[in-house]
Amino acid sequence: MKLKSKRVLVTGADGFIGSHLTEALVGAGCRVRAFVYYNSFNSLGWLDAVPKSRLKGVEVFAGDIRDPSGVREAVKDMDAVFHLAALIGIPFSYHSPDSYVDTNIRGTLNILQASRDLELERVICTSTSEVYGTAMHIPIDEEHPLRAQSPYSATKIAADKLAESFHLSFGLPVAIVRPFNTYGPRQSARAVIPTVIIQALSGYDSIHLGSTHPRRDLVFIDDTVKGFIKIAEADRAVGEVINIATGHDLSIGELAQKIIDVTGSSGRIVKDKARIRPPDSEVDRLLGSNAKLKKICGWVPKNSLDEGIRNTVEWFREGGNLKRYKAGIYNV
Repeated sequence: MKLKSKRVLVTGADGFIGSHLTEALVGAGCRVRAFVYYNSFNSLGWLDAVPKSRLKGVEVFAGDIRDPSGVREAVKDMDAVFHLAALIGIPFSYHSPDSYVDTNIRGTLNILQASRDLELERVICTSTSEVYGTAMHIPIDEEHPLRAQSPYSATKIAADKLAESFHLSFGLPVAIVRPFNTYGPRQSARAVIPTVIIQALSGYDSIHLGSTHPRRDLVFIDDTVKGFIKIAEADRAVGEVINIATGHDLSIGELAQKIIDVTGSSGRIVKDKARIRPPDSEVDRLLGSNAKLKKICGWVPKNSLDEGIRNTVEWFREGGNLKRYKAGIYNV
């Protein structure tokens, strides 16, 4: 399936990955409908930070992924859907698991039902590496057991299995994209890289973090977006779960020090008890295999971690972007 000239819906288009994906799909010649979370401020989330010239022709649909009627209206007349709308903060899932069930499971079901009834050509559902839990073998391939170490990951496992069931039961052309830790411009401060950059560029003497021992496989946003598009266009990806990963990892402590060095900060890393997850909930290591993505789609990451961090830090330094964030709080 070639995406050029196709009518494409992106749910969660107001989010970090969703805003970049929307921008890339426009550049690829798609006719894009951007599903954003309705709010009385008329905020389009991170789409508001994208130059209007890069969003030419985008149709904005404000709604709620939990509402089946609104979702059906958004899916109508589309050829394909990239489903990214979700609640993703792990600490907040400890506090409000019901909202994760409603958004991540029910929201995915709404997309699947509407896509089946309206006979879409392709449905791309977004998973997360968190569904694997702490690595039982390295690198983590798509056959690795699933382990819910947080309410968030439990709801994403359920959503993945719903998507799988709609493919096996009804022949819905679904592909499940499982990104490892994506980072880059426009990421929220609930993620570790923006958290460190914000504190470092704000001149803090102490850089507050939670656990520094966990290891993560970090993928720059441009590479993740290219992975999404390649998976959507690959007929062999239908019915498959596919990782987007670099095959390399490092500890949070090593990552934080790398960012401190790039920013020129003199801040020292301090463990903040409020940011530490419950011991059995912490995923200690995520290192992904990208062999399947390479084989099916010919994807390889183009951006090294050093390049990606430099690009991300530069974005925070540009045009008042740092002011979009609240440096002095723990963003859950």
